Amino acid sequence: MRVIGALLMREVLTRYGRHNIGFLWLFIEPMLFTLGVTALWTFSNVHHGSNIPIVAFAVTGYSSVLLWRNMPGRTVGAVEPNLSLMYHRNVKIIDVFAARLLLEAAGATTSFFVLSILWISIGWMQPPQDILKVLFAWFMLAWFGASLALLLGCLSERSEVVDKIWHPTAYLLFPLSGAAFMVDFLPPVAQKVILILPMVHGVELLREGYFGSFVHAHYDIPYMAAVCFGLTSLALAQERYISKRVTPE
Repeated sequence: MRVIGALLMREVLTRYGRHNIGFLWLFIEPMLFTLGVTALWTFSNVHHGSNIPIVAFAVTGYSSVLLWRNMPGRTVGAVEPNLSLMYHRNVKIIDVFAARLLLEAAGATTSFFVLSILWISIGWMQPPQDILKVLFAWFMLAWFGASLALLLGCLSERSEVVDKIWHPTAYLLFPLSGAAFMVDFLPPVAQKVILILPMVHGVELLREGYFGSFVHAHYDIPYMAAVCFGLTSLALAQERYISKRVTPE
């Protein structure tokens, strides 16, 4: 824990520096993105297929995307810049990954809850119908993002192709992730196809927790958990493999 804590502080200082608002960018950056999307949807009067309030729909959708999508971007290629730290026997590759994942999760989580509290306090959003379901859905999305990020981070040390492939893949997954629609809006055939993506189940559960009976959510949490467990197992196996082959600089 001390090692990860030290790496967290190092990562914050390296990424955000000591000037201006410093580490506050950790959660202000995702907040600005979500605010921008929410404002765009609100003022353009975009129709999203239901009577769900547009602000709540945008916040729950795009905050969840930032949670799972940003994590791989921070772990892909993360080992090489930190090779000098590997001279310290207490610093492992898994510690570098863990510090970056915790930082991204903290930023997205803070952004989501601060925005939710803000909009609820001024009446733009209603409080969630089931807060425990919201928290569980957020945990599942974080687990998916962390397991995927850990696997891609390890694979990127074995091949540079992973870095080249992930970025366009992330853009393609964005509109398919459930951020801008609910599965119930789609035809039955499309519903079966879109539910192959694990993150969709988490977003559906999150919105059911927020909107309750106002939405008809489609999700299979055991399926999502099985995918996350499989990704985690593969990621830890790959981490052990590259840990034995990384040479400190």
